[in-house]
Amino acid sequence: MNWDQIEGKWKEYTGAAQKRWGKLTDDDLQMVKGNRRELAGKIQSAYGVTKEEAEKQVDDWAKKH
Repeated sequence: MNWDQIEGKWKEYTGAAQKRWGKLTDDDLQMVKGNRRELAGKIQSAYGVTKEEAEKQVDDWAKKH
């Protein structure tokens, strides 16, 4: 699935994102509103990973959905 589809149906994917990145709060995920860069930034901040690693995690997750 491409990111535009995920972004368009973000409310449906927040549960899956919460399951994958448990440190992200509901508020974090609502603030993201399906924005890929915002999600990567939240992951980077919450998990202390590099920008590249956060983006890789987002890409890998998106491919599964």
